[in-house]
Amino acid sequence: MGKLKIKTGDTVKVIAGDHKGSEGKVQKVFIAKNKAIVEGINMVKRHTKPSAQNPQGGIVEKEAAIHISNLSLLTSKGETTRIGYRIEDDKKVRFSTKSNEVI
Repeated sequence: MGKLKIKTGDTVKVIAGDHKGSEGKVQKVFIAKNKAIVEGINMVKRHTKPSAQNPQGGIVEKEAAIHISNLSLLTSKGETTRIGYRIEDDKKVRFSTKSNEVI
C-alpha cells in the first residue's frame, strides 16, 4: 500500500479496459485496494432485496470500482498526464509533468 496520485474530485480518463476513452470525476478512492469509483464508468447491475430505503427492491445500476492503473489524470486542457510533486512556498503540490501546471 503506497500513496496514490489520484484523489477524490479529480477528472480522469480510462486508458485501458472495456471503458477505454471515457472520462469522469473520481467519487471515491480505495487506497488499500488501489481502486477508484469514477462517475458514470464501469456501471454494473445489482439485485437488491426490499429494504427501508428501497421498499420495492429490484435491479439497481451503480458504478463499480476500477483499478488505478487503468486511470490517467486529465489537465485543465483535457489531455492525459502523469503527476509529479514539488514544494512551493513550504507546501507540497501536485503538478502535471506534461504541462508543468499545478493541479
